[in-house]
Amino acid sequence: MSADLTSHYLGLELRNPLVASPSPATDSTDSIIRLVDAGIGAVVLPSLFEEQIAHIEREIATVLDAGLSTFGESPDGFFPDLGDYNLGPDGYLSMIESARAAVDVPVIASLNGVTPGGWERYASHLENAGASAIELNLYMLSTNPDSDGREVEDRYIEVIRSVADTVDVPVSAKLTPFFSSLPHIARRIIDEGGASGLVLFNRLYQPDIDVDTLTVKPHLRLSTSVEINLPLRWIAVLRDLVDGSIAATTGIHTADDVIKALLVGADATMMASAILRGGPGHVTSVLSAVETWLAEHECRSVTQMKGSMSLGSVPDPEGFVRANYLHELASWSRDLP
Repeated sequence: MSADLTSHYLGLELRNPLVASPSPATDSTDSIIRLVDAGIGAVVLPSLFEEQIAHIEREIATVLDAGLSTFGESPDGFFPDLGDYNLGPDGYLSMIESARAAVDVPVIASLNGVTPGGWERYASHLENAGASAIELNLYMLSTNPDSDGREVEDRYIEVIRSVADTVDVPVSAKLTPFFSSLPHIARRIIDEGGASGLVLFNRLYQPDIDVDTLTVKPHLRLSTSVEINLPLRWIAVLRDLVDGSIAATTGIHTADDVIKALLVGADATMMASAILRGGPGHVTSVLSAVETWLAEHECRSVTQMKGSMSLGSVPDPEGFVRANYLHELASWSRDLP
């Protein structure tokens, strides 16, 4: 009898814990269908950025203002009120509708922004288009020395709360690891922000410098399995501390990566770079290997193994908590090249 791969994430039932995270592999209905046929448990669409919404709002406002000024007989209220206007890239909403109609797995929308603004309004559009959940891809780089950590945290909570209060579908928060106390902000996001879960961690694309043109340029680099260690540690720490779902992202490439993330307590494991490299067929291979591991270790289900190596479950939790540099350095070969 094969193992049960079913997992639950954000209150959604997934046929397995492997989720396609935002990337070019989830930017069309055709590619989403291929991933689902390969076995993927859910998909997260590429992020819709706050700047895109703001740009469309400005364009519509310009058109409406121009119309009012050139047609003197138009009374007040002739044009639709911007507060009720269906703003934003309509193609994104259409893709949600198309994907939901084509596949039988959760389709999660992604919003990337830093301010409350029009997020509440647009989140409602995503929900109405059929999004199974909304992932808030939050990135706030504080460069103001007068802005302290509490102020930054409060901005996160404000954005998350504004969306969670507006929609009925579950909301998750995709975070960076750069907080003074990650357990504190994680608990606030669930308890005060109203989020249903966390996604750990947002993989930031760091800028580079072109030394010839003296310009700042983007630097895109796909991830590797090496990067999974940071999410593993923090999921292990947070699993027993927050009352919400946790997804692992960054460094999920192989079946071993998926298994490790589940062992420390992840409810979902999100993959992008490995899919871009290996295509949908890689999803099938990973899931097959996970099933084999479960059978070899006499695990009947993903639920049975999930969290068995979280901070509260392992005999030596200090291994997760303390970065033991002395031990690591001593274990390295003393023979220099």
